[in-house]
Amino acid sequence: MSTPTTTRRSLLPLLAAHPGGRSAATCHYRCGDACFQPVPNTSDNTYFGDVVQTVVRRRSVLAGGTAALAGVAWAAPPQAAAAAELPVTAGGRGFPSISPTPADVDDLVVPSGFTWSPVISWGDPVEPGAPRFDVDQQSVEAQKGQAGYNADYLTLRQDGTRGWRSRRGVIVFNNEYTNPEMMFPDWSGSVTAEQAEIEMAAHGMTVVEVRRKNDRSPWVYRKRGTRNRRIHAWTTFAVDGPAAGAEWMRTGADRQGRRVLGTLNNCAGGDTPWGTVLSGEENFNQYFNSTDAPDPDGKLARYGITSGGRGWEQADQRFSVVDEPNEVNRFGWIVEVDPDDPGSTPVKHTALGRFKHEGATIRLAQDGRAVAYMGDDERFDYVYKFVSRRRYREGDKRRNLRLLADGDLYVARFTGDGFQDGVYDGSGEWLPLVVDGESHVPGMSVAEVCTWTRLAADQVGPTKMDRPEDVQPDPHTGRVYVALTNNTARTPGQIDEPNPRGNNKHGHVIEWREDGDDAAALRFRWRIVMIAGDPSDPTTYFDGTDRREVTPISCPDNVAFDGEPGHLWISTDGAPGTLGTCDGLFRMPTKGRDRGLVQQFLSVPTGAECCGPVISWKDRSVLVSVQHPGEGGQSGYPYLGDSVPRPGVAHVYPGKGKR
Repeated sequence: MSTPTTTRRSLLPLLAAHPGGRSAATCHYRCGDACFQPVPNTSDNTYFGDVVQTVVRRRSVLAGGTAALAGVAWAAPPQAAAAAELPVTAGGRGFPSISPTPADVDDLVVPSGFTWSPVISWGDPVEPGAPRFDVDQQSVEAQKGQAGYNADYLTLRQDGTRGWRSRRGVIVFNNEYTNPEMMFPDWSGSVTAEQAEIEMAAHGMTVVEVRRKNDRSPWVYRKRGTRNRRIHAWTTFAVDGPAAGAEWMRTGADRQGRRVLGTLNNCAGGDTPWGTVLSGEENFNQYFNSTDAPDPDGKLARYGITSGGRGWEQADQRFSVVDEPNEVNRFGWIVEVDPDDPGSTPVKHTALGRFKHEGATIRLAQDGRAVAYMGDDERFDYVYKFVSRRRYREGDKRRNLRLLADGDLYVARFTGDGFQDGVYDGSGEWLPLVVDGESHVPGMSVAEVCTWTRLAADQVGPTKMDRPEDVQPDPHTGRVYVALTNNTARTPGQIDEPNPRGNNKHGHVIEWREDGDDAAALRFRWRIVMIAGDPSDPTTYFDGTDRREVTPISCPDNVAFDGEPGHLWISTDGAPGTLGTCDGLFRMPTKGRDRGLVQQFLSVPTGAECCGPVISWKDRSVLVSVQHPGEGGQSGYPYLGDSVPRPGVAHVYPGKGKR
C-alpha cells in the first residue's frame, strides 16, 4: 500500500530524549517521566551476585571473553554467536515478512497479500447521542460518549458458537493516556480546567459492537450497538477483596471506601473464561499532585507518586494528595468489566494486589481455580501470580464473577543455574504474600499487603526484573511468557541470569513451565527465549536460531497467541529510539524447525506504538491498536483527509490494494 499523503499538524517539541530511546512525549505523558525519577525500588534484594560471577567466568571461556568481561553485557550463547556479522533476510514462512520501516515513515505497512482498514478511532461516536468528532468543537459531554484516546489493550469476543467464523462480536480496548499537545489545537503548554476534564473523559475503556461480511472484509464498528459503552474517569466502580472498606480507601466522597470513580492509565489486560475483560491500571501515579504531601513511611515514593501531576486537580480536588490523601490508594488495581452488560458495574479487585499493573491474564489450574499472571511495569520490579480460592464453574457466570475477589497472592523469584547447559535458564518459586486469608509478610495485614504490594514484596526477596510487562500463558502448552521491555538503569554489577544485560535498552522474553504443568504450582523452570536487539549484535539471542534469518526487534511489550500451536506474537514499544525503525508486530515460533525465527508482520506509523494485538491465524485476521501516532513528530493516521492524528484500532486482513 502506498504511503498516504495528508496535511499534517505541526506539534510542539517536548523535553529531552529518553535514556532508553523512547519518545520524550511518550515518557512524559504515559508514565510521568518515570525514567528521570529515582528508581522506586530501593530494597536490598540480591541480584544473585555469586551466580553472576560463576556465569561470567564460565562464559568468558565459552565465548572467548567477550562483552561480559567488559561489564557491559553477557555474551550470547555459543550456538547463536556465529551469525553475528551476517545480514538479516527479509523472507519468512507463513507470510512474507516485511523489512524494518524507517522511523519517519507515516504509514501502516503490512505484508504483500494483506490490506488494512481503521475500525474505530479517537472521537468516533460510541454511545447514543454522541456527536461526530470535531477537533475544534470538543466538550466533556461529547468525549464521554465518544471513543477514548490512545487505544492499548484490545480484545475481540465473537458472538455465538462459530468461533473465529462468527461475523459479529464486541471489541474492548483500553484508553491508556492522553496527549494534550495533539488533542487540542489551542494547547499552550499546560491544560486548562476544561481541557483536563476532556482528558479525564478520554481515559478509561471503550466497548463497541463490530461485524464483518466475510473472511476477506474488515471488521466495522456499529454506531448503534446495544452493548456500546464508554468507561471514563466518572464511571462508578465497585471495590471488592481484602482492601474494600479499609480506612485508607475512604474519601470525603466515599466514606465507605467501596465505590471509586473512574479507572486510569489502563495498559494491557486479559480475557476470562467466563466472558469478562480484565484491565490493568498502570502509571496511575502521574495523575496525582503530591506537592507538599507528607510521606513518613515512604508509601508514596515506593509507588513513584512524587510528581506535580497533570493539572487535573484544578478540575477535580481528588487529584491533590494534600486535599484528598486516600484517593491515590484507589488506583493501581486490576479491574473487571462485563462487555455483554452495558449496565453492569465494573469492579476493582484488591485481592490481586496494587502496583503498576501492565495487565492480568487467566489460566485455569488443574483443580479449576483461576490463576492470574501479572507484571509490575517498573524498573527493578516484580512478576506476580494470583490463585483464586473458589473454582471456576462452566456456565455459571454469576459465580465466576466472584472468583477474583478472594485468593492467594505470590511474587516470583527466578534463580539461575549457572549456565552449565549453555542457555540462560534456571528454577523459580512463587513466594507467598497472602495464603488462605493470612498475610505472610511480617507486620502487614492482608489488606495492607494487597494495598502496598510493592512494599510487601520487597520483604520476601523476589527477583528485580527489567520492567515486566505483558504475561501470557500459551493456551496449547501452558507455558508462560513474560515480556521484559527494557531497563537502562541496570548496571553491570546488577546483572543476573534472568536479567543478563546491563543498560538493557532492547529487552528480552522469558518462558517458564510450572511444575506438573499446573498453573497453581509453586515452583517452575524458566529460560530466556529472546534477547532483543539488532541481530548483528552478538549479545542478542533468538532461541538458538541463526541470526541471519531474524528481523531486528526491540522493546517487547505485549505478547499474544493466535490459535495455532507455537505461534508467539510480540508487539513493540521503543524501536524508533533504539533501532531507528517504526514499532510493529512480530511473530516468533516457540516450537519446531522455525523456533526463534522472528519475522515482522507489520509496522505502525511514525511516532506510534503497536498495542493489542488480537490474531486469528485461521482466517489471517490481525487487529492492533495504533497508539499515539505522530507523538513527538507528525502523522496523519488514520488518513481520513484531515490533519488530525487519531489513535485507534486497525484491522489487517487478506486482500490487495488500498483501503
